[in-house]
Amino acid sequence: MPRRATKRGDERTPLDRDCDVLICGASFAGLAIARELASSGADVLIVDRYEIGERQTSACGIPTGWLTALELHDSIQQTFGELVLHTPHRTVRYDLPWTFSTFDYRTLCGLLAQQGAFSFETAKVEGRSAGADRLASSPGGELGKGPAVHVVRTDRGEIRAPLIVDALGWRRALGSGDNVQPPEALLSRGLEVHPFGGGTDLEIWIDRAYVPAGYGWSFPAGEELRIGVGSFDPRFHVREPTVRLAEDLGADTVRYQGNWIPHALRPATEDGVFFVGDSAGHCLPLTAEGIRTALYFGLACGRELRRVIAGEQSREQALTRYHQFSASHATPFRWMLRVQRLVPRIAPRLLSPALGAMAGKRFVDWSFGHYLNVAHPEFAAADGSPARAAARAALAAA
Repeated sequence: MPRRATKRGDERTPLDRDCDVLICGASFAGLAIARELASSGADVLIVDRYEIGERQTSACGIPTGWLTALELHDSIQQTFGELVLHTPHRTVRYDLPWTFSTFDYRTLCGLLAQQGAFSFETAKVEGRSAGADRLASSPGGELGKGPAVHVVRTDRGEIRAPLIVDALGWRRALGSGDNVQPPEALLSRGLEVHPFGGGTDLEIWIDRAYVPAGYGWSFPAGEELRIGVGSFDPRFHVREPTVRLAEDLGADTVRYQGNWIPHALRPATEDGVFFVGDSAGHCLPLTAEGIRTALYFGLACGRELRRVIAGEQSREQALTRYHQFSASHATPFRWMLRVQRLVPRIAPRLLSPALGAMAGKRFVDWSFGHYLNVAHPEFAAADGSPARAAARAALAAA
């Protein structure tokens, strides 16, 4: 189990400092933002209550093209060209038009962190003080002419920055007002076990015997399996069906991990703060895939912040542009949410032949191509820099 790494005893020193950019959250989204700011010259600080790479909360699978585009291929544990769907009446194999890989969380976070340039502190973010503390001298030019500085409270003290990002997860810690809690929140519930073992198939179970609305999975990852159950309805607990699925597969129920999974977009900016990843609902409904979208929107946010640092736009312009970029993806998110709500209503005897009919190569290529395009790995190489051009060439050759 992960151990909270917030400093204690003699190591628990006060944290009271200023920076240009404060990123709250040191997982996929936060590290992607820091990566984009590596050459900006900004004083970037990341805070998280866990060490970088310490706390895995997902099955850690992603389209392989993203790992190639971001030069994270050393984290790959296993790669798959097929998706196997199980229903009570039929098993269907989909020959994917692109590959999907499981990866080691700690390794990937370490590789991504190496691409950034930032300071890091372990601290629990508790909230944000109302209003502005003072005006910044950077980014934004002369003292008194920069954007208003916000104050973030942690369990070790206060941090002040004109550019603040919440990449802490679904709780939206830096949002204004009370956050909606489960089961009323638009969240799915997921839990998995990590037994030692191996396999060759990327498998999904759509079976109401395990969960009324949701699915089970088994993702091989080198020397372990990641077996779990996710429920679209947070009122349904998933520990018992997760144990049952693992036992049905002859696997040990060990090394548990779980999390709440957002399945609806939320405003990507609020009161001068940028929200990325689960805090903005950047997790795809139906599939609950949130890693590549966290990277995707993290890169987009980082590029807007870099333009602020360079004096090419104001913070307000960056907030507007990033909000519009996130909101422009509402249509695929909305349609996938509709399908998520529709699937549990389809009778199992009809679902199995429908999934079989969709296994044709033409439909699979079309549907999975559109799905990848929601957050395509080519976006990682889209800003025209030499490093991104090299990544784009590697992606094309893969």
